[in-house]
Amino acid sequence: MTKPAPLFNRLALIGVGLIGSSIARAARAQGAVREIAASARSAATRRRVAELGLVDQVLESNAAAVAGADLIIVCAPVGVCGEIAKEIAPHLKSGAVVSDVGSVKGAIVRDMGPELPANVHFVPAHPVAGTEHSGPDAGFAELFVGRWCILTPPAGADPAAVERLAAFWRALGANVESMPAVHHDLVLAITSHLPHLIAYTIVGTADELGEVTRSEVLKFSAGGFRDFTRIAASDPTMWRDVFLANKDAVLEMLGTFNEDLAQLTRAIRRGDGDALFDHFTRTRAIRRGIVDIGQDSPAPDFGRPHPDLPAEPLPRPYATADDK
Repeated sequence: MTKPAPLFNRLALIGVGLIGSSIARAARAQGAVREIAASARSAATRRRVAELGLVDQVLESNAAAVAGADLIIVCAPVGVCGEIAKEIAPHLKSGAVVSDVGSVKGAIVRDMGPELPANVHFVPAHPVAGTEHSGPDAGFAELFVGRWCILTPPAGADPAAVERLAAFWRALGANVESMPAVHHDLVLAITSHLPHLIAYTIVGTADELGEVTRSEVLKFSAGGFRDFTRIAASDPTMWRDVFLANKDAVLEMLGTFNEDLAQLTRAIRRGDGDALFDHFTRTRAIRRGIVDIGQDSPAPDFGRPHPDLPAEPLPRPYATADDK
């Protein structure tokens, strides 16, 4: 069976971390583009991308990377995307589609849009996929399979260009949906940004407790704390920019969260078991709904592998009444 013709001739990636390197791997595996050029700020990153053979050309400047490209995806922290747009604007091919992968879209529309020439198609995007790891070695071609990519085309965007970008993301395995940038930022504030903020806070709080040693926190990290530390290991530069760029929506969701937290605090203080049970039952159903629509694994303990039981029984660490 022959693969369909490439959707774009030349893809330019500005930044080749987890998302950028995954796009490169997936686009090449699916034949979605004919060639891939990439640029990265760090010489070490450029050298590693070349060693991995992820792209056809690794270039030092963003301007050189976008030359002749008909799809440009900026895979950089939200805070520098406007600056990058200004830098590449004079070098963009007429009719090119310019996009990004940032998890905040209002700031991207505000910062990138005015810097781009009128003869290109600006279609911001957010692939809602990732891990806590970063760098070109962290990417993998299957990252977007079954995940959502949200497009937030500004008013007046060319429908054909929007559909062409949607087809690209579908070729990489993603489901695609479009929505206004403002609505996107509100949705992601509760589904992604607030959970990361809470994770960073809980891990920081545990680290500051004088009566709990660091070794105890690490040693007794059961599922809850362990999984908070996973997302708290995410790239600090990216998340700093996310919270600053989406502060209004995050603060709105944080206010709602604080109100709910106050209700739970009151229920615990009053010994109101019914209120706690009702709340936990409702939230458990939401978690099951996430699994039902295929956005997480139903496997126990988040699908983590566990070592087999030893062939011989483990020695008991202390005597019990049965041993006497």
